[in-house]
Amino acid sequence: MKKNGFTLIELLVVIAIIASIVSLAIPNYLGARQRARDSKRKSEMVSLKAALRLYYNDFQIFPANVSEGAGIQGCGAGGTELCPCGLVDFASGASCDNLYMKKFPSDFGTSMVYFQAANGDDFCLAVTLDNVSDPDIAASQSRCASACGANCTGGASTGRYCVCAD
Repeated sequence: MKKNGFTLIELLVVIAIIASIVSLAIPNYLGARQRARDSKRKSEMVSLKAALRLYYNDFQIFPANVSEGAGIQGCGAGGTELCPCGLVDFASGASCDNLYMKKFPSDFGTSMVYFQAANGDDFCLAVTLDNVSDPDIAASQSRCASACGANCTGGASTGRYCVCAD
């Protein structure tokens, strides 16, 4: 008598193999998601840096410091007022003639901070990355140490990625 089907032992072996593969794949998947979020944050900071440099080319000073989550205050004679642009996040001029960035990065004002440094001749953008072992963290901290000071120190273990005017 021959029966078709699998034995209980065969099924348990297959389930154990599948569980082993899944236990190896999930951490890699989560790590890839972290790296993707960090890559997006770094890219957004580069875009914001370009917008800030355009502002500097127009006014020879970077925008003033902001209060937490308030946006960049770059309008007015001293660059210390919020722009009355409505749907545009960063522009200058009474009717927002000079558009620098239509939409701020999604993390701006929550985990990403901006402040003016060196009396307006430099700035610092800082964000905490999920992957604290990212090699770009230490390089950014050493490159922007003079502009960012205490906001961007503590080594790679802090996870603070910084961008300055260079």
